[in-house]
Amino acid sequence: MSVLILDGGTGRELARIGAPFQQPEWSALALIEAPEFVGQVHQRYVDAGADVITTNSYAVVPFHIGQDRFDAHGLEWAGLAGRLARDVADAAPRQVAVAGSLPPVSGSYRPDLIDLERSRTVLSVLVTALAPHVDHWQAETLSAIAEAELVADLIAPTGKPLWLSFTLADEDPAAPVHLRSGESVADAAAAAQRLGAKALLFNCSQPEVMAAAVGQAKTALAGSDVAIGVYANAFPPQGADAEANSGLSPIRADLTPEGYAAFARAWAGEGATILGGCCGIGPEHIAVLRQELAARS
Repeated sequence: MSVLILDGGTGRELARIGAPFQQPEWSALALIEAPEFVGQVHQRYVDAGADVITTNSYAVVPFHIGQDRFDAHGLEWAGLAGRLARDVADAAPRQVAVAGSLPPVSGSYRPDLIDLERSRTVLSVLVTALAPHVDHWQAETLSAIAEAELVADLIAPTGKPLWLSFTLADEDPAAPVHLRSGESVADAAAAAQRLGAKALLFNCSQPEVMAAAVGQAKTALAGSDVAIGVYANAFPPQGADAEANSGLSPIRADLTPEGYAAFARAWAGEGATILGGCCGIGPEHIAVLRQELAARS
């Protein structure tokens, strides 16, 4: 089995290496004030063994930087995020791809706040800015299938592949797995096929809920060429009333690189062939994934 290794979280890694970092700007603040730190984080993930690095564009939206700054500089800053990732990927001693991050516009984990018309306006700016620099689009932390449908429409003119990544309800890891909207994994898999996505992933939820999602996705995608992937976070469960951007979530002490890799082995066993990390998962975790899963491959 060949496994593709993604990078890990950007925001917490920026904070860890001393980049400008605060709410509400989150990872966008380093891009605005000290973009060299963003390049350093990309390089740390390449050095750890990532096959894909993700543009630092997740927080380049009005929700994080404010409408006035987005209107004045959104295109510029998103383009910078694309160039920084592209430069690191192109300088790597092996092939490294760049994923263009397209985030939820109204905050993570909140399907109840989705505004598709507003999202279209904001994401159109990101797509225009990032298109020259990315190898594929990564619509991530999607709470609902409607968000995926919007992204597929927006990126179609670019001709670049689409990866769809959904966040899962994780308040009760023992409950049946589903998207935060209440839609099923089978529904997400059907949407991925209908929209022509090359990969269906699950991200920014705790590791305990991911294996079931992978198993259900594998069943739903049987006979298709849609790849399955996981990049979990290191947060405690995030409830339906979570307020995105309200503060820094704690990082679980048990998710050491080795602890996280144990979950990743289970995901690979269920059929995931794309593995990486989200918030709180750093280069040291990615290095262990590279070592362990390259050996399995």
